[in-house]
Amino acid sequence: RTLSSSEKLSYIAAIKCLQTKPALTSRDFSGVRSRYDDFLATHINNTDFIHFVMSNTPSPPQACALTKVYLSLLTQNTGIGVGSAFIRHWTRDATEASFAKAPVFDATYGFGGNGPFIDSSNDPNVLHIPGKTGGGCVLDGPFVHWTVNMGPGFSTAYNPRCMTRDLSSYFASQTLNSTVVAKTIAGKTFQAFDIQVQGTTTVEGMRYHGGGHLSVGGDLGIGLIDTDKCSDPLFYLHHANLDRLWVKWEAAIPYRLYDISGPDTQFAYPFNFFGDVAYKNVTLDFPMFFGKLGPEKPFVPIRNVMDISAMCYKYV
Repeated sequence: RTLSSSEKLSYIAAIKCLQTKPALTSRDFSGVRSRYDDFLATHINNTDFIHFVMSNTPSPPQACALTKVYLSLLTQNTGIGVGSAFIRHWTRDATEASFAKAPVFDATYGFGGNGPFIDSSNDPNVLHIPGKTGGGCVLDGPFVHWTVNMGPGFSTAYNPRCMTRDLSSYFASQTLNSTVVAKTIAGKTFQAFDIQVQGTTTVEGMRYHGGGHLSVGGDLGIGLIDTDKCSDPLFYLHHANLDRLWVKWEAAIPYRLYDISGPDTQFAYPFNFFGDVAYKNVTLDFPMFFGKLGPEKPFVPIRNVMDISAMCYKYV
Protein backbone atom coordinates (compact mmCIF):
# COMPACT_ATOMS: atom_id res chain seq x y z
CA ARG A 1 0.00 0.00 0.00
CA THR A 2 2.81 2.41 0.84
CA LEU A 3 5.20 1.43 -1.95
CA SER A 4 5.39 3.41 -5.15
CA SER A 5 3.97 1.92 -8.33
CA SER A 6 7.47 1.24 -9.64
CA GLU A 7 8.48 -0.52 -6.41
CA LYS A 8 5.41 -2.73 -6.60
CA LEU A 9 6.18 -3.68 -10.19
CA SER A 10 9.81 -4.40 -9.29
CA TYR A 11 8.72 -6.69 -6.48
CA ILE A 12 6.39 -8.62 -8.78
CA ALA A 13 9.10 -8.87 -11.44
CA ALA A 14 11.53 -10.26 -8.85
CA ILE A 15 9.07 -13.00 -7.88
CA LYS A 16 8.64 -13.99 -11.51
CA CYS A 17 12.39 -13.99 -11.93
CA LEU A 18 12.74 -16.64 -9.22
CA GLN A 19 10.57 -18.90 -11.39
CA THR A 20 13.28 -18.74 -14.06
CA LYS A 21 16.25 -19.43 -11.78
CA PRO A 22 17.77 -22.93 -11.42
CA ALA A 23 16.53 -24.93 -8.45
CA LEU A 24 18.63 -26.21 -5.55
CA THR A 25 16.40 -29.12 -4.57
CA SER A 26 15.39 -30.76 -7.87
CA ARG A 27 17.39 -33.89 -7.02
CA ASP A 28 15.49 -34.20 -3.75
CA PHE A 29 11.99 -33.41 -5.04
CA SER A 30 10.93 -34.48 -8.53
CA GLY A 31 8.35 -31.72 -8.91
CA VAL A 32 10.75 -28.83 -8.41
CA ARG A 33 11.36 -26.77 -11.54
CA SER A 34 12.72 -23.45 -10.23
CA ARG A 35 14.25 -21.55 -7.34
CA TYR A 36 10.73 -20.53 -6.34
CA ASP A 37 9.72 -24.19 -6.20
CA ASP A 38 12.52 -24.86 -3.70
CA PHE A 39 10.46 -23.07 -1.08
CA LEU A 40 7.23 -24.88 -1.97
CA ALA A 41 8.89 -28.30 -1.82
CA THR A 42 10.58 -27.49 1.49
CA HIS A 43 7.28 -26.37 2.98
CA ILE A 44 5.44 -29.49 1.81
CA ASN A 45 8.23 -31.75 3.06
CA ASN A 46 8.26 -30.13 6.50
CA THR A 47 4.51 -29.67 6.96
CA ASP A 48 4.15 -31.95 9.99
CA PHE A 49 7.10 -30.29 11.70
CA ILE A 50 6.13 -26.64 11.22
CA HIS A 51 2.42 -26.50 12.05
CA PHE A 52 1.04 -26.50 15.59
CA VAL A 53 4.55 -27.12 16.90
CA MET A 54 5.73 -24.31 19.16
CA SER A 55 9.34 -24.25 18.02
CA ASN A 56 8.49 -24.24 14.33
CA THR A 57 5.09 -22.60 14.22
CA PRO A 58 3.86 -21.16 10.94
CA SER A 59 4.55 -17.72 12.32
CA PRO A 60 7.51 -17.35 14.70
CA PRO A 61 10.12 -18.48 14.41
CA GLN A 62 10.83 -20.84 11.47
CA ALA A 63 8.42 -19.62 8.80
CA CYS A 64 9.40 -16.05 9.58
CA ALA A 65 13.06 -16.92 9.09
CA LEU A 66 12.21 -18.78 5.87
CA THR A 67 10.28 -15.73 4.69
CA LYS A 68 13.37 -13.63 5.38
CA VAL A 69 15.45 -15.98 3.20
CA TYR A 70 12.86 -15.68 0.44
CA LEU A 71 12.71 -11.88 0.60
CA SER A 72 16.49 -11.66 0.58
CA LEU A 73 16.61 -13.83 -2.53
CA LEU A 74 14.31 -11.46 -4.36
CA THR A 75 17.11 -8.93 -4.23
CA GLN A 76 20.27 -11.02 -4.10
CA ASN A 77 19.46 -13.80 -6.55
CA THR A 78 17.45 -11.89 -9.14
CA GLY A 79 19.44 -8.70 -9.59
CA ILE A 80 16.23 -6.67 -9.30
CA GLY A 81 15.94 -4.07 -6.56
CA VAL A 82 12.64 -4.56 -4.76
CA GLY A 83 12.78 -1.55 -2.46
CA SER A 84 10.99 -2.13 0.81
CA ALA A 85 10.00 -5.68 1.68
CA PHE A 86 6.30 -6.33 1.20
CA ILE A 87 4.08 -7.23 4.12
CA ARG A 88 0.32 -7.58 4.05
CA HIS A 89 -1.32 -5.60 6.84
CA TRP A 90 -4.67 -7.39 6.46
CA THR A 91 -6.34 -5.51 9.32
CA ARG A 92 -6.53 -2.29 7.29
CA ASP A 93 -8.98 -3.97 4.91
CA ALA A 94 -10.60 -6.51 7.23
CA THR A 95 -14.22 -5.63 6.51
CA GLU A 96 -16.75 -7.30 4.27
CA ALA A 97 -16.96 -4.16 2.14
CA SER A 98 -13.25 -3.57 1.58
CA PHE A 99 -11.31 -6.86 1.71
CA ALA A 100 -11.75 -7.99 -1.91
CA LYS A 101 -11.11 -4.41 -3.08
CA ALA A 102 -7.80 -4.10 -1.21
CA PRO A 103 -4.82 -2.78 -3.23
CA VAL A 104 -3.01 -6.10 -2.81
CA PHE A 105 -5.56 -7.68 -5.19
CA ASP A 106 -5.13 -5.00 -7.86
CA ALA A 107 -4.66 -6.48 -11.33
CA THR A 108 -1.79 -4.15 -12.29
CA TYR A 109 0.14 -3.16 -9.18
CA GLY A 110 -1.03 -5.95 -6.89
CA PHE A 111 -1.17 -9.73 -7.02
CA GLY A 112 -4.41 -10.08 -8.94
CA GLY A 113 -7.74 -11.14 -7.55
CA ASN A 114 -10.16 -14.01 -7.27
CA GLY A 115 -11.02 -17.06 -9.32
CA PRO A 116 -14.51 -17.70 -10.74
CA PHE A 117 -17.09 -19.09 -8.34
CA ILE A 118 -17.26 -22.87 -7.97
CA ASP A 119 -19.95 -24.32 -5.74
CA SER A 120 -18.23 -26.57 -3.21
CA SER A 121 -21.02 -26.64 -0.63
CA ASN A 122 -21.53 -30.38 -1.04
CA ASP A 123 -17.87 -31.32 -1.31
CA PRO A 124 -16.97 -33.50 1.72
CA ASN A 125 -13.23 -33.13 1.11
CA VAL A 126 -12.82 -29.41 1.78
CA LEU A 127 -12.84 -27.18 4.84
CA HIS A 128 -15.93 -25.03 4.26
CA ILE A 129 -15.15 -21.34 4.72
CA PRO A 130 -18.21 -19.11 5.17
CA GLY A 131 -18.59 -16.39 2.56
CA LYS A 132 -16.40 -17.99 -0.14
CA THR A 133 -16.75 -16.28 -3.52
CA GLY A 134 -14.39 -18.03 -5.94
CA GLY A 135 -12.48 -21.28 -6.21
CA GLY A 136 -11.29 -21.36 -9.81
CA CYS A 137 -8.09 -20.27 -11.54
CA VAL A 138 -7.03 -16.67 -10.85
CA LEU A 139 -8.64 -14.49 -13.52
CA ASP A 140 -6.43 -11.40 -13.64
CA GLY A 141 -3.19 -9.81 -12.54
CA PRO A 142 0.49 -10.68 -12.95
CA PHE A 143 0.05 -14.28 -11.78
CA VAL A 144 -2.89 -15.21 -13.98
CA HIS A 145 -0.73 -17.81 -15.76
CA TRP A 146 1.24 -18.82 -12.65
CA THR A 147 1.90 -22.56 -12.57
CA VAL A 148 1.82 -24.58 -9.35
CA ASN A 149 4.09 -27.58 -9.86
CA MET A 150 3.51 -29.69 -6.73
CA GLY A 151 0.74 -30.80 -4.43
CA PRO A 152 -1.98 -31.17 -3.48
CA GLY A 153 -1.41 -32.79 -0.14
CA PHE A 154 2.06 -34.06 0.68
CA SER A 155 3.08 -34.87 -2.88
CA THR A 156 6.26 -33.26 -4.23
CA ALA A 157 5.85 -35.04 -7.58
CA TYR A 158 5.48 -32.90 -10.70
CA ASN A 159 1.82 -31.93 -11.05
CA PRO A 160 1.48 -28.64 -12.97
CA ARG A 161 -1.81 -26.76 -12.71
CA CYS A 162 -3.17 -23.26 -12.33
CA MET A 163 -3.21 -21.23 -9.14
CA THR A 164 -6.68 -20.81 -7.65
CA ARG A 165 -8.14 -18.38 -5.12
CA ASP A 166 -11.42 -18.37 -3.23
CA LEU A 167 -11.73 -15.04 -1.40
CA SER A 168 -13.98 -14.64 1.63
CA SER A 169 -14.42 -11.06 2.81
CA TYR A 170 -16.66 -12.31 5.60
CA PHE A 171 -14.00 -14.62 7.01
CA ALA A 172 -11.44 -11.82 6.81
CA SER A 173 -13.74 -9.55 8.80
CA GLN A 174 -13.99 -12.17 11.54
CA THR A 175 -10.35 -13.30 11.82
CA LEU A 176 -8.17 -10.37 10.75
CA ASN A 177 -9.79 -7.43 12.51
CA SER A 178 -8.16 -5.11 15.05
CA THR A 179 -9.80 -6.88 18.00
CA VAL A 180 -8.15 -10.17 17.04
CA VAL A 181 -4.79 -8.41 16.67
CA ALA A 182 -5.12 -6.66 20.03
CA LYS A 183 -5.92 -9.92 21.80
CA THR A 184 -2.89 -11.54 20.17
CA ILE A 185 -0.50 -8.77 21.16
CA ALA A 186 -1.87 -8.85 24.72
CA GLY A 187 -0.42 -12.31 25.39
CA LYS A 188 1.95 -12.16 28.36
CA THR A 189 4.14 -15.07 27.25
CA PHE A 190 5.26 -16.41 23.89
CA GLN A 191 2.99 -19.39 24.39
CA ALA A 192 -0.02 -17.16 25.03
CA PHE A 193 0.87 -15.03 22.00
CA ASP A 194 1.28 -18.04 19.73
CA ILE A 195 -1.92 -19.74 20.86
CA GLN A 196 -3.78 -16.62 19.75
CA VAL A 197 -1.91 -16.49 16.43
CA GLN A 198 -2.68 -20.13 15.64
CA GLY A 199 -6.16 -20.70 17.00
CA THR A 200 -7.39 -24.23 16.35
CA THR A 201 -7.94 -26.55 13.39
CA THR A 202 -11.68 -25.80 13.14
CA VAL A 203 -13.17 -22.98 11.08
CA GLU A 204 -14.72 -21.51 14.22
CA GLY A 205 -11.40 -21.61 16.04
CA MET A 206 -9.26 -19.97 13.35
CA ARG A 207 -7.36 -16.83 14.33
CA TYR A 208 -4.95 -14.49 12.53
CA HIS A 209 -2.70 -17.12 10.95
CA GLY A 210 -5.49 -19.30 9.57
CA GLY A 211 -7.57 -16.22 8.84
CA GLY A 212 -4.99 -14.79 6.46
CA HIS A 213 -4.61 -18.07 4.62
CA LEU A 214 -8.27 -19.01 4.36
CA SER A 215 -9.69 -15.54 3.68
CA VAL A 216 -7.76 -15.83 0.41
CA GLY A 217 -7.81 -19.61 -0.04
CA GLY A 218 -11.40 -20.27 0.99
CA ASP A 219 -12.69 -23.76 0.21
CA LEU A 220 -10.84 -24.38 -3.03
CA GLY A 221 -8.04 -21.83 -3.34
CA ILE A 222 -4.80 -23.69 -3.89
CA GLY A 223 -2.55 -20.81 -3.04
CA LEU A 224 -3.09 -20.29 0.68
CA ILE A 225 -4.48 -23.57 1.95
CA ASP A 226 -3.20 -27.11 2.44
CA THR A 227 0.48 -28.05 2.32
CA ASP A 228 1.09 -26.23 -0.99
CA LYS A 229 -0.05 -22.87 0.38
CA CYS A 230 3.21 -21.07 -0.37
CA SER A 231 2.70 -21.64 -4.10
CA ASP A 232 0.80 -18.32 -4.03
CA PRO A 233 3.23 -15.40 -3.66
CA LEU A 234 0.75 -13.83 -1.23
CA PHE A 235 1.94 -16.44 1.28
CA TYR A 236 5.11 -14.48 1.95
CA LEU A 237 3.30 -11.19 2.46
CA HIS A 238 1.06 -12.87 5.02
CA HIS A 239 3.94 -14.46 6.91
CA ALA A 240 6.02 -11.30 6.83
CA ASN A 241 3.08 -9.60 8.54
CA LEU A 242 2.94 -12.37 11.15
CA ASP A 243 6.63 -11.73 11.71
CA ARG A 244 5.84 -8.03 12.17
CA LEU A 245 3.27 -8.87 14.85
CA TRP A 246 5.79 -11.10 16.62
CA VAL A 247 8.40 -8.33 16.55
CA LYS A 248 5.83 -5.86 17.91
CA TRP A 249 5.01 -8.26 20.74
CA GLU A 250 8.72 -8.79 21.51
CA ALA A 251 9.48 -5.07 21.53
CA ALA A 252 7.04 -4.37 24.38
CA ILE A 253 9.32 -6.02 26.98
CA PRO A 254 13.07 -6.65 26.40
CA TYR A 255 13.16 -10.16 27.92
CA ARG A 256 10.74 -11.37 25.27
CA LEU A 257 13.69 -11.64 22.88
CA TYR A 258 14.53 -14.79 24.86
CA ASP A 259 11.00 -16.10 25.47
CA ILE A 260 10.34 -19.37 23.64
CA SER A 261 8.47 -22.47 24.79
CA GLY A 262 6.18 -25.25 23.72
CA PRO A 263 6.22 -28.75 22.19
CA ASP A 264 8.68 -30.26 19.74
CA THR A 265 5.91 -32.52 18.40
CA GLN A 266 2.86 -31.63 16.33
CA PHE A 267 -0.48 -31.47 18.16
CA ALA A 268 1.07 -31.83 21.59
CA TYR A 269 0.08 -29.49 24.44
CA PRO A 270 -1.10 -26.72 24.12
CA PHE A 271 -2.28 -27.83 20.67
CA ASN A 272 -3.48 -31.26 21.85
CA PHE A 273 -6.80 -31.03 20.03
CA PHE A 274 -6.88 -34.77 19.33
CA GLY A 275 -5.66 -36.13 22.66
CA ASP A 276 -2.42 -36.15 24.58
CA VAL A 277 0.84 -36.54 22.65
CA ALA A 278 4.29 -37.13 24.13
CA TYR A 279 6.64 -34.18 23.62
CA LYS A 280 9.62 -32.27 24.92
CA ASN A 281 9.66 -28.56 25.62
CA VAL A 282 11.83 -26.60 23.22
CA THR A 283 14.59 -24.17 24.18
CA LEU A 284 16.51 -21.46 22.37
CA ASP A 285 19.00 -24.12 21.26
CA PHE A 286 16.38 -26.24 19.49
CA PRO A 287 17.45 -26.78 15.83
CA MET A 288 15.14 -25.73 13.01
CA PHE A 289 15.58 -27.53 9.69
CA PHE A 290 15.97 -25.45 6.53
CA GLY A 291 17.69 -28.00 4.31
CA LYS A 292 19.36 -26.45 1.29
CA LEU A 293 17.50 -23.19 1.87
CA GLY A 294 19.51 -22.47 5.00
CA PRO A 295 21.76 -19.45 4.44
CA GLU A 296 24.80 -21.24 5.91
CA LYS A 297 23.79 -24.68 7.19
CA PRO A 298 20.72 -26.95 7.12
CA PHE A 299 19.96 -26.55 10.85
CA VAL A 300 19.64 -23.20 12.61
CA PRO A 301 19.01 -22.80 16.38
CA ILE A 302 15.94 -20.81 17.37
CA ARG A 303 18.06 -18.25 19.21
CA ASN A 304 19.50 -17.11 15.86
CA VAL A 305 16.14 -15.78 14.65
CA MET A 306 14.74 -14.25 17.83
CA ASP A 307 16.14 -10.76 17.17
CA ILE A 308 15.52 -9.38 13.68
CA SER A 309 18.21 -6.72 14.11
CA ALA A 310 20.74 -9.55 13.87
CA MET A 311 19.27 -10.40 10.45
CA CYS A 312 19.64 -6.81 9.22
CA TYR A 313 16.02 -5.81 8.74
CA LYS A 314 13.32 -3.95 10.63
CA TYR A 315 9.68 -2.94 10.38
CA VAL A 316 8.74 0.73 10.19
